[in-house]
Amino acid sequence: MTTNSPLPRGIQHIGVTVPDLEAATRFFVEGLGAKVAYDGLSPDDEPRQGAEVERQLGLPRGAAIHRQRMFVIGEGPGLEVFEISGEQRPAAGLADFGLNHISFDCDDIEGSLRRLVDAGGEALSEVHGNSRYEDSEGNGSVYVKAPWGMLIELQTIPGGHYYPDDSEAEVWMPKPRA
Repeated sequence: MTTNSPLPRGIQHIGVTVPDLEAATRFFVEGLGAKVAYDGLSPDDEPRQGAEVERQLGLPRGAAIHRQRMFVIGEGPGLEVFEISGEQRPAAGLADFGLNHISFDCDDIEGSLRRLVDAGGEALSEVHGNSRYEDSEGNGSVYVKAPWGMLIELQTIPGGHYYPDDSEAEVWMPKPRA
């Protein structure tokens, strides 16, 4: 079905839920250089809860949003982090349906990995080569598990991507640092 409605301009933010917002803040600040943009819901606010909130946000019955914070990490979409009580499941892994990781482009992947591990993350391996179309000269990738189980990928592609002949677009990358 074709429509004349405008298409989205791009990803504005990515949302994740953590068990402890202050601990996650330390992890994101120390490990990724995150900056707090604002708190959408602070400890001084009443939790967002009830049947209407559950309906609007798809929360399970009895869940309550206690904290909500927006971060900026380098260049690109924001990271909105929630602390929610109620019925919860462990973080998804790469093989699970839905959002399974966030990837960050790094100029110094080894230094970024050390920093993220020092902040409490667990590297799942050493830095290794990227997959096809990302495996240009000097590339590398490594997954790190955050303290609450979420997967974070650190990636470097200094030689850039290459594309098949039938590619319809090039992927967005942060601007190089000056």
